[in-house]
Amino acid sequence: MQQAFIVDAIRSPMGKAKPGGAYCEMHPAELLAQLLTALVQRNRLDPGMVDDVITGCVSQVGEQSATPGRIAWLAAGFPEHVPATTIDRKCGSSQQAVHFAAQGIMAGAYDIVIACGVESMSRIPMGSARMGQDPYGPLVTQRYSPGLVSQGVAAELVASKWGLTQSTLDEYSAQSHARAHSAQASGAFRREIVPITTPHGVIDSDETIRPETTAPALGQLKRVFRTDELAERFPELDWRITAGNSSQMTDGAAALLIVSERAAERLQLRPRARFAAFDVRGDDPLLMLTAPIPASKRALEKAGLRISDLSHYEVNEAFAPVPLAWQHDLDADPSLLNPRGGAIALGHPLGASGARIMTTMLHSLEDGGGRYGMQAICEAGGMANATIIERL
Repeated sequence: MQQAFIVDAIRSPMGKAKPGGAYCEMHPAELLAQLLTALVQRNRLDPGMVDDVITGCVSQVGEQSATPGRIAWLAAGFPEHVPATTIDRKCGSSQQAVHFAAQGIMAGAYDIVIACGVESMSRIPMGSARMGQDPYGPLVTQRYSPGLVSQGVAAELVASKWGLTQSTLDEYSAQSHARAHSAQASGAFRREIVPITTPHGVIDSDETIRPETTAPALGQLKRVFRTDELAERFPELDWRITAGNSSQMTDGAAALLIVSERAAERLQLRPRARFAAFDVRGDDPLLMLTAPIPASKRALEKAGLRISDLSHYEVNEAFAPVPLAWQHDLDADPSLLNPRGGAIALGHPLGASGARIMTTMLHSLEDGGGRYGMQAICEAGGMANATIIERL
């Protein structure tokens, strides 16, 4: 079986998904095209040798409806014979793209693959694909009567089940901004970020980080998911989730170059990491956000590792209860969990987050000399991907 190696991993700066945000006037395919161009150029790669471009994107409507990886590839001026496909595993879409790319190489079907992700949440608002329709249907609603809930309410349920107080959630969230600001100020993001040219100039740093954030200030924010109907259905909830302890809606893109051993040798590309384990797992769709826990445990088992063998772990900060519940159940070192901040500070461009997190984790492992890193992302419907890489 072929080994699959990460040769390069890059991302755009994260832009606020709102009017006036960095990429609000930029087509998502053009955003991704600039990353693909940079990935090819900095590795002196003949783009015609790429076997596939596997792209994570969640809201595949409007400007993101025409196989965005394919359109971005063509927008970059690259050869027409190179194909692309689009993956939707919700928040883990581009992490799943990485899995499929690496697994295709390991199976011998590919030699060179670009796994990437893009999401323009300012131009294609979250939920656009639903258009007011019920995505569940009567049988699922009957099975989980009186029905499934939104991810925000699921975060409330997780916070309640794990006994996470308002102050605990807000302190963690403020820490995410502090860690991201520290990484930004020290230049830790410099190697992973590719500056993006927009209609209004070049963006070279994340615009989502708020270093002035404090836990007491976050505690004053509105509890955004409470309604009278839900309060009656879930009387046990104290309602602790706010915009401040949730991920930010963000525009962004990220891309990885993944190659086989024979391609690396032939093209004299330097492998920076190998894949040690993959897992994807479903869990309770009502709690929805807990699957990173069993997925991570199974990935560790597959790799023959313990949590203490890891130097870095990333658990997507969809909401603060997610990484905190994960940390509790895996008895993980909090200093190694999202050490450069997470989606609360950097934002969560849905289809791009898996590749963005992998990019940040790889660079952090290299900067700190760590060997193994693991990432896990909760996904709508109660699923999660987990990935363990070994720095080389």
